[in-house]
Formats: sequence, structure tokens, C-alpha cells
Amino acid sequence: MAKLEAEIARLIREYQAKTGKLLTIGMVESATGGRIADSITNVAGSSDYFKGSVVAYSNEVKMGLLGVKRKTLESHGAVSEQTALEMARGGRKLLDVDICVSDTGIAGPSGATPEKPVGLFYVSLAARGAGLSQKHAFRGNREKNKRDAAEAALNMLKQYLLRRLNARERSARLLPHAARP
Repeated sequence: MAKLEAEIARLIREYQAKTGKLLTIGMVESATGGRIADSITNVAGSSDYFKGSVVAYSNEVKMGLLGVKRKTLESHGAVSEQTALEMARGGRKLLDVDICVSDTGIAGPSGATPEKPVGLFYVSLAARGAGLSQKHAFRGNREKNKRDAAEAALNMLKQYLLRRLNARERSARLLPHAARP
């Protein structure tokens, strides 16, 4: 994963160089237990853009701290796209960041149901005007599932940053030369 967090740092710095704005990020983790934040903070200088993280393992913390709706948990469960999105949106607000990434899942070996097997994870990202979610089905043991989910979350963040940079570059090319920032 070391390459992913370094690439994320590079993309954030590139965005800042092109726009003059430093994007801030935060994490809200459940099943990964802080691995995503740990990876991000392995990059020297990450304190410039990484504001913090929350490990929201229990439903009480998801509701009380992040604002996940009880109805969402009752209707869809803690491991669902809806919960992951509400976690990311709540984390974005709580941490006051531009982008927040979340995860929820069943690392194993227990906790599974026929509808939600071991290895099922949802990773989500919330940003201004954006809410993304991905479903993953990993097939490893507890440790590998958590590692794979953290990597998937970092990859989602990287892909979002790439799209944001590319959209900015496309719009800059469309502006008349005199109107460019």
C-alpha cells in the first residue's frame, strides 16, 4: 500500500499547485480499525492535509458521533452501502474536511449471514457534491480482508483525486487563454 498513500499525497500536492487550494481529508473506519488512517500518516508531511480519523466500531458511535440514522441501520444494517455513505458524510462534517472516506464490513471469521458473507465490505467517499460507494467481496482471513479493504479505500480516494484533477485540467483547457486563472 505504500505506493498508494504516496500517490495520494502527490495528487493532493498537484491539486494544490494547480488551484492554490489544499484539499483536506479524513477517515471514518469501522471494520478496518484505523488501517486507512495509519497508511495515510505513513507519508511525511501528511499532517498538512490529513485532519484526523474516527474508528466507529459500534452502531452507537456511528449514530451518536457520525449521525448515521437508526432507520438506516435497522433497514439496511451496519454493513451496507447506505451506512457507509452516511458514515462518510457524517465524518466529513465532524472532521471538517473536503473529502472523507469510510468503510464498513465483515472481516470474519464470524459475523456473517447468508446475505452478508465474511469478506463483504463497503467503502464510501463523501466530498462536496459527491457521494461514492463501492461494494467488495474479499476472500481472505480476517487480517487479509482488513488489509484488502484498506487498500480498496485508498484506491477509491486516489481515483477520485485523479478524476478531480483531470476535470480541472479539462475545464482549464476550455477557457479562453485570457480567462485562465
